[in-house]
Amino acid sequence: MLRHEFQPGRLIAGTALVAAAVVYGGDAGGAWETPWFVVIPLVVGGLCLAGGVGAVTGLVRRRRGRPAPEGADSAGHARTTGG
Repeated sequence: MLRHEFQPGRLIAGTALVAAAVVYGGDAGGAWETPWFVVIPLVVGGLCLAGGVGAVTGLVRRRRGRPAPEGADSAGHARTTGG
């Protein structure tokens, strides 16, 4: 499996949308009664929070700089094996 960088904004957005689905699923299943407008603040708040976290994450990553790819020297150039 290929590794990828952790993106906390997407995690928060996904969690907010799954929570909205659980709220509507519980209402549809008869577990509780949910007015239709309850999910709007949940989704909008989750997406706004995710956007803020994504922006902060981008600033932090830009400030730190990108790590050199595997097999690169200190200048960021790929090493070649002589032969």
